[in-house]
Amino acid sequence: MSRGSIMLAAGGTGGHLFPAQALGEELARRGYEVDLITDTRGTVFGAEFPARKVYKVAAATFKGHSPIEATKTLGVLGHGFQASYRIMGEAQPRAIIGFGGYPTLAPVLAAMGRGIPSAIHEQNSVMGQANRFLAPMVKAIACSFENTKYLEGRMQQKARVTGSPLRQSVLALKAIPYRPPSSQAQLNLLIVGGSQGARYLSDILPQALQLLPDQMRDRLFVMQQCREEDIDRVFDTYEGCGIAAELATFFEDLPSKMSNSHLIVARSGATTVAELCALGRPAIMVPLPHAKDNDQLENATRMETAGAGWCFPQATLTPENLAATVRRLFEDPTALVRAATGAHALANYRAVENLADMLEELAEKHEFAADAAATA
Repeated sequence: MSRGSIMLAAGGTGGHLFPAQALGEELARRGYEVDLITDTRGTVFGAEFPARKVYKVAAATFKGHSPIEATKTLGVLGHGFQASYRIMGEAQPRAIIGFGGYPTLAPVLAAMGRGIPSAIHEQNSVMGQANRFLAPMVKAIACSFENTKYLEGRMQQKARVTGSPLRQSVLALKAIPYRPPSSQAQLNLLIVGGSQGARYLSDILPQALQLLPDQMRDRLFVMQQCREEDIDRVFDTYEGCGIAAELATFFEDLPSKMSNSHLIVARSGATTVAELCALGRPAIMVPLPHAKDNDQLENATRMETAGAGWCFPQATLTPENLAATVRRLFEDPTALVRAATGAHALANYRAVENLADMLEELAEKHEFAADAAATA
C-alpha cells in the first residue's frame, strides 16, 4: 500500500538528477510514490528515473548583469512558479526536496506556498546560489559535507550531514576491487565531462594523448564522453595516432565504465566525486573554471588533499603536462593504487538511506532533528 507521494525537484543535469534518482529508488523501496519536477533538459533522464510522473516546468538562470536579461529570467521563473503551484495541488506530495540549481526554485517555493514540508540537498562543499536563497525558508537542509560553506546562523539548526546519494547502478559495483594495469596489458582511460560533455576535455585530451610514447598509445583504450558536434574530430585525432577509442554523447553504462577504468579524467562535480569515491577509482580532476563559487575546485582540492586523486586547474593544464602526468601514472601503478585506496576511504555508502530517513521524518512529522556534525 502506498504511503503517499514525495516530490523531487532537480535541474536537468546528471549532477542534480542522479542524486535525486538515487533517493527516488530508496523512497520507492520504502513504499512511497515518487514524482519528479524538472526542466526541459531533465526530461531526457525520465526513462531511468523511478517516478510515477515527470513534470516539466519552465526554468532560467540569472546570467550577467543586464537588467533586461534579469527581467526575462524573472518572467520565466514566475511562469514556472504558477505551473509548479498547480502541480503541487494536483500531486499533493507529503514533502518536497530540491537538489539545487535554478530549476528547483519555483517548485520548492510553490510547495511552501501550499504548506508542503520542504527540504533541500546540497551536493557540494560550497552551497549553491539557489540553495542559499531557499535555505532560510525550508524546514530541513541535507549536506554532503561537514562545514558546508554558506551554511550559517540559524540554517545550521535545521541541517544534517547525509552524504551524496548514490544510484543502485553505482552501489552494485562498490565491492569490485581496483586492479592496476599490468605490464603490456590494455590501459583503460575514461574521460567524462559531466552529463553534457565538456568541449575543453575534447580539445586537450586528444592533443595530450598523441604525445604519449608509441608503445603506450598502442595499449591505450579511451572511453570518452563528448558533445555530438565534437565526436568526429576527436575520433579522427585518436585514429590518426593509433589510439583505440569509444566515443559517445552519454554513456548509459557509465558506472560500469568507471569501474573498469585504470584512470579517469573528469570534471569534479559533487556527483562525479561521490561516484569516484564509491567505486574507489583514481582520477585526474579538472574543475570547471566558471562554476559558481568555485565549488568544483573545492571538491577536487578535498580529494587531492586526501590522496584520492590529482587536481589540475584548467588554467594550469597544457597538453604537455597532462601527457606527462598520464604517462607517469601508467608507469607507476602504485600511485594509482594509492589514489584508489584514498578515494575509497572517503566513500559514504549510507548517504541515500540517511537522506531518505531525513525526508521520511519530515513527511511523517513535519519536522526532524538536526545533526551536530553539520553545525560544527
